[in-house]
Amino acid sequence: MALRTIVLLPVLAFAFAAPAFAQSPAPSGAKVYFIEPKDGAEVSSPFTVKFGLSGMGVAPAGVEKEKTGHHHLLIDLDKVDLENALPADDNHKHFGGGQTETSVTLKPGKHTLQLLLGDHNHIPHNPPVMSEKITVTVK
Repeated sequence: MALRTIVLLPVLAFAFAAPAFAQSPAPSGAKVYFIEPKDGAEVSSPFTVKFGLSGMGVAPAGVEKEKTGHHHLLIDLDKVDLENALPADDNHKHFGGGQTETSVTLKPGKHTLQLLLGDHNHIPHNPPVMSEKITVTVK
């Protein structure tokens, strides 16, 4: 049996910046809005939030289809990055499965809610498809 020599060469590592994804275009007149609760509502926690959408369709995250997106519920936010993927945390709720309603549990007091449609990569469309901000008071 012949012996073989194995030569290990050094591996060169390169750092590459993560690719920036382009924003998906939103059709003119596309709108996202709250079906419930209404602005100024007094609610008991947990409460149901229903999402409305017109001029576009709903598709799960990861499904790249023109004129579609999935919902994100923004809670108690003053600013939103409209050019990059939305984070997933207590203030940015993702509904990447294509859900159109959810149950929300919040502490007593006043809270702001806003809906923002994201594309298959969780990036807001251009122009953004964003609801008006509403206020709810949790008893």
